[in-house]
Amino acid sequence: MSNAMGFDEATSRRIEAAYTSPELIAQRRATLDLLALQPGEVVLDVGSGPGFLAAEMAAAVGPTGRVLAVDPSDTMRALAQSRELPPNAGAVEHLAGDATELPAPDASVDVVVSTQVLEYVADVPAALAEARRVLRPGGRVHVLDTDWDSLVWRSNDPERARRVLTAWDAHLVDPFLPRRLPQLLRAAGFAEPEVRVLPLVRAGWDEHSFAAGLLGLVEAFVPGRDGLTADDVAAWAADVRGLGPDAFFSLNRYLFLATRQD
Repeated sequence: MSNAMGFDEATSRRIEAAYTSPELIAQRRATLDLLALQPGEVVLDVGSGPGFLAAEMAAAVGPTGRVLAVDPSDTMRALAQSRELPPNAGAVEHLAGDATELPAPDASVDVVVSTQVLEYVADVPAALAEARRVLRPGGRVHVLDTDWDSLVWRSNDPERARRVLTAWDAHLVDPFLPRRLPQLLRAAGFAEPEVRVLPLVRAGWDEHSFAAGLLGLVEAFVPGRDGLTADDVAAWAADVRGLGPDAFFSLNRYLFLATRQD
């Protein structure tokens, strides 16, 4: 069984729904605050997914700027292309590509953004080298990834929950990537990064929360892995949902901003 999480129509729609949650709206605000994009800048969004951040960055760079939204998934690009842009936004160009082979010339963009992408990449040094290649001198890279060791998710059966969430970790190449990113960025030719932590926290069950969206992805991915049956995973999910106002979820994401050194 493949460890990769396929981005078919159903999975892409689940991810799109999760990106409308209050937690991920706040995540985009934090990203834009850290980036401080300027009018006229050219941004390359690696793994642009359903296109929410690309659209908001296009608004930030204005009509004289543009965003290159790069994603390997045909389904994700189709969702992103349907996203309506705000008034006076720059152009968004949707391109096929991945983190280790970006469809842009050398020294052609001001900012490279990678949100929840590098933890899926087998060769992170190659991806960071590619980001440096397309950046202009003094350009900056923004990387956001999760350390899944920070996950706290209340359950009435902690052992079953541990088994389910350990199996979920297999959808990533490195579930703990943020702890290595400062070293990897320096090795790739970037200055010491600015680092921020972004907790995603939800007390109480809400079907519109990030936790609810994530639960659906876990339910679809985990059955058949590490000896867990569909019934095992369904029982875990029912338990989590059934906690209602007593549910609790917390997960830390880490934002890194670094400048290309020359």
